[in-house]
Amino acid sequence: MIRSSTLRRLAVLPAFLLPVAAPAVHAQAPAPAVAQARAIVVDPALAGIDSMLAALYPAAEPGAAILVARDGQVLMRKAYGSASVELGVPLRPEHVFRLGSITKQFTAVAVLMLVDEGKVSLDDEVTRFFPDYPTHGRRITVEHLLTHTSGIQSYTGMPTYVAGMRRDLTTDELIALFRDQPMEFAPGERWNYNNSGYALLGGIIEKVSGMSYADFIRTRIFEPLGMRNSYYETANAIVPGRVSGYDRTPEGIRAANYLSMTQPYAAGSLISTVDDQLVWQRAVAEGRMLKPETWHRAFSPYRLSGGLNAGYGYGWFVGEAAGRPSIEHGGDINGFSSNGLWIPSERLHVIVLSNREREGERNPDDISRQIATRVLGAPAAPAPFAVTVDALREYAGVYRISETENRLIIIDGGKIYGQRGRNPRQEMTPTGRDEFVFASGTRARFVRGGDGKITGMVVRGRIGPEEMAPRTAESAEAVLAAASATVTVPVETLRRYVGVYELAPGFEVTVRLDGDVLRATPTNQPETALVPESDTRFFVREANATVVFETDAFGAATRLILHQGGRQLPAPKIR
Repeated sequence: MIRSSTLRRLAVLPAFLLPVAAPAVHAQAPAPAVAQARAIVVDPALAGIDSMLAALYPAAEPGAAILVARDGQVLMRKAYGSASVELGVPLRPEHVFRLGSITKQFTAVAVLMLVDEGKVSLDDEVTRFFPDYPTHGRRITVEHLLTHTSGIQSYTGMPTYVAGMRRDLTTDELIALFRDQPMEFAPGERWNYNNSGYALLGGIIEKVSGMSYADFIRTRIFEPLGMRNSYYETANAIVPGRVSGYDRTPEGIRAANYLSMTQPYAAGSLISTVDDQLVWQRAVAEGRMLKPETWHRAFSPYRLSGGLNAGYGYGWFVGEAAGRPSIEHGGDINGFSSNGLWIPSERLHVIVLSNREREGERNPDDISRQIATRVLGAPAAPAPFAVTVDALREYAGVYRISETENRLIIIDGGKIYGQRGRNPRQEMTPTGRDEFVFASGTRARFVRGGDGKITGMVVRGRIGPEEMAPRTAESAEAVLAAASATVTVPVETLRRYVGVYELAPGFEVTVRLDGDVLRATPTNQPETALVPESDTRFFVREANATVVFETDAFGAATRLILHQGGRQLPAPKIR
């Protein structure tokens, strides 16, 4: 749930991608013995990938298991690194890993089974199952929960969440963490990744089926499909082949922080192997378990109320990989990261399970895409579309992403570039009228008003929702000049900001003065420089975030506010 990049825990408090220990109420049946070890497979075409993974995951460090299959043939099945750094046990493909948010696929299918049986409707309101749930006058449906469009606050993003991660919670206690929080937006209006929605879905499964979530997943999915090494994780169950999880701090590799798996629950508490995940992906590809029309809806991206594409169906991202439409999901949970990628048109399945939190090149999402590209070949370059320099100038300007961030469109040397915030600019290639693709693969289309003038731009990455950015009256050159201008803050002012700020209980940001530079160190994370944009506002380059200091009438700092990804997280000064 929590990623470890600089200031990430500040801005993206557990995003589930974290694991949690399961409560007694979701007791797990005794685990069968680990399946007999199967062959290590590396297709010659993937020899380069094999070498890359061996370098990324050294034998003495936590690693990853990889499985690649196409047209029913396994192209790669191998593990790298250590299952237990302490004991020096090598990883094997048949080892059991936490899945993190890949769990959401199973939760979504469980709900859709009940839909197919006529026991649940996608249009059912949350209050049908939780009559006293406060909806603030809004209509929140099962479909909103499945698609991350409910507007309910995600409990893993609440500032108070981290301090309580060790507690075992019942389903009702888990829901109580967020049920009384204010709505973030009207249901269906926006897309915002949300673990609370999947906690509610787990509760709906239990109420409708009369079974615990763990028992439903085991008896309706795992057992019928023969997924013999997949479980709902609990703290006390003996699971043969279950590996240890790790993360990295500036001091080196360490055991992951404890998390009660009762908390990720239906959003992230399942564990499995790469072999079982291939069984699952093949069952999904074959259309088992659900009606054809139900599968079609599951893989159709939700449309927001304003018409934008959410890029997410029911439990899966609907995106693009290796230049082809993809169905996929990743997962991050304490000590583990994962990705499951399916490219239907090529009948390609890629599964990456790792017992270390993602960092840099050790990113299961990126590894899956690299493997897919190696197997399928690089995507074809976009067909050329001629646009004159004069026509390009029509797009130049400033497009407002949020109160704290713009996207600049710049014409330079007869070419068009896009720059988000203070990130490096990227060249844009025209692919059609008002349509462009960035060097990173992100796509953009410009929107025109009734008078034919450009009013905004819609941007969408490889996966995830479309993002609408209205055009402003500002000049890109002026904004760029202001952003690149050197701002000097008096040392006396900087000294007032020195101190310790508490973003959440047990999670602090220490700010110190190094000459005339402010530096911040979040708990268990590297130090980073704060670049001044004004006397009170500072940019965090590594996290693409902004920190604003607030002071009292005497000029003494009282708190800082972290702005990142459209969110504002206050941190009072505690010393």
